[in-house]
Amino acid sequence: MSVLRVLLAEDMLLLREALVELLHLHDGIDVVAQVSSGLEIVAAAERHRPDVAVIDIDLPGMDGITAAAELNDRLPGCRVLILTALSRPGELRRALDARVAGFVPKDIRPGDLVAAIRTVAAGGEVVDPALAMTALRAPESPLTQRETEVLRLSATGAQPLEIAERLFLTYGTVRNYLTSAVTKLGARNRIDAIRIASEAGWL
Repeated sequence: MSVLRVLLAEDMLLLREALVELLHLHDGIDVVAQVSSGLEIVAAAERHRPDVAVIDIDLPGMDGITAAAELNDRLPGCRVLILTALSRPGELRRALDARVAGFVPKDIRPGDLVAAIRTVAAGGEVVDPALAMTALRAPESPLTQRETEVLRLSATGAQPLEIAERLFLTYGTVRNYLTSAVTKLGARNRIDAIRIASEAGWL
């Protein structure tokens, strides 16, 4: 039986080590890489070539879904399973748009997590039913893709001029997108818009 190679991305050391120990208890699974930041995922995956990347949704540097989308672009053969601690409806939609193969809560039973990893590695998909129902009942984001992209970069601390350079837009266009996002979300300002969109899982 071939060994299933797993990359684990989790910023909490205690939890990451516990997950590694759990996975190593099961025959045929080898954790070949561990990272604590979203920015480290792609480089580690290209170096170790895992079959499955198990990624925490809330990572420093780059969130898990954004990292998953980048990983799918750079290493499409690596399947992605997202772990989430919070049920923010918009996040499941974002994850599916990023072509992740699995989306499960962090309080999943250990045996079910192992089964989910094996399922996505075999080409299947796993979505927690409760998270799916929450997402189906939630309203869709009122923001356009570009407004979301600009607001997401703003949430990282990037200033409008930096965002303009990264997205090849003019400074005025970025300001217009931010103003539009604030208006559509009924926010008081940019910070409030980031809060509203983040809590809804739209970023």
